[in-house]
Amino acid sequence: MAPVMRRIAILGSTGSIGRSTLSVAESYPERFQIVALAAGRNLEAAFEQARRWRPHLLSIVSEADAEVLRARFKQAGLNGVEVVCGAAGTVQVATHAEADFVVSAIVGVAGLEATYEAVKAGKIVGVANKECLVAAGELITAEARRQGKPLLPIDSEHNAVHQCLRGGRMEEVERIWLTASGGPFLNTPRSEFASITVEQALNHPTWKMGKRITIDSATLMNKGFEVIEACRLFHISPAKVEVLVHPQSTVHSMVEFVDGSILAQFSVTDMRLPILYALTYPERIQSDMRFPVGNLRHLDFSPPDMDKFPCLRLAYEAVEAGGAKAVALNAADEIAVAAFLEGSVGFDDIPRIIEDAVSASNSGKLQSIAKVLEADAEARRYAQERVLRVTNKTFRPRATSVV
Repeated sequence: MAPVMRRIAILGSTGSIGRSTLSVAESYPERFQIVALAAGRNLEAAFEQARRWRPHLLSIVSEADAEVLRARFKQAGLNGVEVVCGAAGTVQVATHAEADFVVSAIVGVAGLEATYEAVKAGKIVGVANKECLVAAGELITAEARRQGKPLLPIDSEHNAVHQCLRGGRMEEVERIWLTASGGPFLNTPRSEFASITVEQALNHPTWKMGKRITIDSATLMNKGFEVIEACRLFHISPAKVEVLVHPQSTVHSMVEFVDGSILAQFSVTDMRLPILYALTYPERIQSDMRFPVGNLRHLDFSPPDMDKFPCLRLAYEAVEAGGAKAVALNAADEIAVAAFLEGSVGFDDIPRIIEDAVSASNSGKLQSIAKVLEADAEARRYAQERVLRVTNKTFRPRATSVV
């Protein structure tokens, strides 16, 4: 029997996850059809993707860029590709009538509304965007339950948990273990954190990722976000989600059951594998991505140092408090990390800025995506002011000679 064709819309098609999704689709042309793409600002990549995949709909950031693409499509004879733009265009991609599976891979809260609307439209959604579940996970997962459609994690840790949970029921789960590489500063004394450079922080020992997520891995904030994601996705309390530092990054996650049994998932460190798992769920299909089992000879595990890496502690506190706290955590992190990458603040300033912004936010429940976005904007304003205070405090004017 021929496999069922899955029709895919990708939010964030020119990013790392988007490109990996297209690579998976290319390997299984009998299974996947690309019907809609939301690209970023990379016009050349968007044009090439449209020429290769011939989607019915393509969204780009601005109207000016949309006009450029329309002209190029006309010249190239790509008459069947409709071009839209902005946040409304991204929502059009997410809710496209022909799409039955939406990959949410836009970095940041820019993809939040479109992801929620995809769930609301009854699509199966594969989530690779941490910020969506951190900022609005309660709203998104509640809507997915109302629709009766799965919300499938694409990031490797939660994808691993999802796979392990097929070995038992949620009520049988004692705890979820999320593994962390520990980042580049696992063995760096805390006293040296103030002098850490951008280049050092971007040198991740295991994964090649975007700049923000690489810095988040160095501060362990990325793992903090994953704790919040796990609570949302699997409807489990923070007390039952623990982090283990595992420098080899071989075991992606583990699930411990009430009888003491522990299931662990390990595989190659290739994002195409969790993408393939999500796209074909509940099936498993043949792939050539093989893990060399001999690599299991040496595995290290240790608890994280939350004094040295306070971002992880802040994430636990935010998910416990609820409401706008998790929204502020994500928003302030984005601002603080951007400031660090620009050289405006130090590496050790990142958690301080975040903690101040989270403390200033509310813990009341947010009832809509609009309220989430309001809380996000407010936290960003606060964090930006905090960055300016740090910048002004550390700025040293050059000495001038007096004649």
